[in-house]
Amino acid sequence: MKTLLEVLQSGTEYLARQGCDEARATMQHLMAHVLHCNRTALYSQFDRPVEEEELAPLRQLLKRKAAGEPLQHLLGTTEFFRREFLTDARALIPRPETEELVEMVLNRIPAHPVRVLDMGTGSGIIGITLALELKDRAREVVLADISPKALDLALENAMRLGARVSTIQTDLFENLPATPADEERQSAAEPEQHTEEAVEQPRTVQETRFDVIVANLPYIADGEELAPEVMRDPHTALFGGPQGWEIIERFLSQARDYLTENGFVALEIGHDQAAAVTRIMDGCGYNHMEVLKDMSGISRFPFAYR
Repeated sequence: MKTLLEVLQSGTEYLARQGCDEARATMQHLMAHVLHCNRTALYSQFDRPVEEEELAPLRQLLKRKAAGEPLQHLLGTTEFFRREFLTDARALIPRPETEELVEMVLNRIPAHPVRVLDMGTGSGIIGITLALELKDRAREVVLADISPKALDLALENAMRLGARVSTIQTDLFENLPATPADEERQSAAEPEQHTEEAVEQPRTVQETRFDVIVANLPYIADGEELAPEVMRDPHTALFGGPQGWEIIERFLSQARDYLTENGFVALEIGHDQAAAVTRIMDGCGYNHMEVLKDMSGISRFPFAYR
């Protein structure tokens, strides 16, 4: 019977031969998952014998990992902003850079209660984290996505973590209530009609507009080659058009109408898209535009105000 240390060593060697990046750390995660402990606890159990009933599920996980399945899908969870989120093939696996975006957004949210829209929410990590961090300052947090499967996962995460959010299935702003600006454009395009019964109903701006709209939308150019593990993510969450930023452009052309007077929009974009996205923002009439850098020095996070 092998000891835990021997299993860790042989599993690490197997993953390395299969071309797995960070083979040792990956093996530690899988071992801890099978033994229902954290990685640190492994170090105090190196001489512990590993039973066959423990080796059997471990072998299956190793085969799946060698076949290119992401570690987060094997574990079923990933850590984001000090919380554990469910992750699976229904939505994009959270990236470390997105934590930086959330931190930047939190630093810019005013002290008063706000309405937040997380567009393209995926597993819900951005909107749920903002709801939990803002607490009573979150007057409403809406999670929006085109994928009903992703919204199911987001709702599972919200319920699991106790976040108060609402969800809506929509292709960008298609299914959100029309803003006054939308209605003005529509009425200008339609022939004028007069009826005695036509009475304009009052509209509260807060019902349709948000103080913060944050979005991590698809930004990879169609046809770009990606690592096999990345390709396990839903393709609708990865590819944004021939140039990569076409969905972002469509989003920005509509988002400004859904911002409050002092509201802002925040995005995560590709490593070479800052110039294109700022041109789009400028053309859409946004103000006080800036693109913040991630920890690697890449211009990654555009911010702009209504």
